[in-house]
Amino acid sequence: MHRQSLLRLARQTGAFPLVELPPPYLAPSLHFSLHRSPNQASNFSSTAVAAGHGRDLSKSRGVSAIHRTGPKFKLGVSKYQLPKPVARGEVAKRHPTPDHGLWAFFPKDRQALSSPEYDVAHGRSWSIQELREKSWDDLHALWWVCVKERNRIATSNLERERLKAGYGEYEATERERIVRRTQNGIKHVLRERWYAWEDAQKLYKDGYRPQYDGTPVASELETASGEPEKPGKA
Repeated sequence: MHRQSLLRLARQTGAFPLVELPPPYLAPSLHFSLHRSPNQASNFSSTAVAAGHGRDLSKSRGVSAIHRTGPKFKLGVSKYQLPKPVARGEVAKRHPTPDHGLWAFFPKDRQALSSPEYDVAHGRSWSIQELREKSWDDLHALWWVCVKERNRIATSNLERERLKAGYGEYEATERERIVRRTQNGIKHVLRERWYAWEDAQKLYKDGYRPQYDGTPVASELETASGEPEKPGKA
């Protein structure tokens, strides 16, 4: 209900008890008008107007982050010295680095947008059987080779989207799928090794001691000779 209509209704029904009025959350202004002092002729304000001047002395009046309004006066910055941009001709030239590491994010021709012929020229992904034969250092190196290749593909995709080239999406997606399959195989092999290490640790805590290269353990040497083997004895 409109505020003016509620005030008019409050003046006409001033003698009505509060129980006949709508709830406060539906008509708060109606309840406020009934309890308002008769001497108060205007809405509530936290800042009084200067007597005799009629001017608002609050400097921050009108500053609102919601309505994007600024102050009514200009803010001077002469107190602080602003930096000046360097002219283009005065900027020192940087010599290109042919072996810079960031070139790994681009194809061999060092172009931001790779060609479909370059993306389609790839092999198959590493199988799990092949990855099981690799050491920890080899798997670590192969993982970061895959990460670098995916970053290179992402760079080409971003440039392709910026130029709206309209080609090369299928080849790039297929190449990234092969790289991701290799990464999944690396994680699978590392997960297997982790479970094997946990099982070996559990067997060792239970008292199991494996034999290496057919060398008998100390208990078997003691049973065969009748006395425990001494260190350094042939």
